[in-house]
Amino acid sequence: MQDNDIERAAQTLAELLRESGEYRALLTARERVFADEAKKALLDEYRKLRLRVQASVLTGETDDESLLRLTKLGELLQLDPVTSDYLFAELRLRTLLGDIYKKLADAVGDDLSLLD
Repeated sequence: MQDNDIERAAQTLAELLRESGEYRALLTARERVFADEAKKALLDEYRKLRLRVQASVLTGETDDESLLRLTKLGELLQLDPVTSDYLFAELRLRTLLGDIYKKLADAVGDDLSLLD
């Protein structure tokens, strides 16, 4: 298989992903969330906190305050059907992308045991 074949296959996969139910559900949920500035702001804060907590875990530092805020904000977002739908749609698409990446990594012998 030549590089052009791989690139064509990747383009086909990208098109299939754009047409997938997971991606379409995410777009629909995103429209609903982003139509409400308050919900969008809460999700933005949640993402920033999530990154801060992940970074602190990777560096071995503990940021208990951010972790507590992240937990409370996550609970609040789960109580709202619109933001909850968005977060679950995002999770379903990320899971699909992760499964695809694992298959690609397995094909070239890349060890992803850290991701499990």
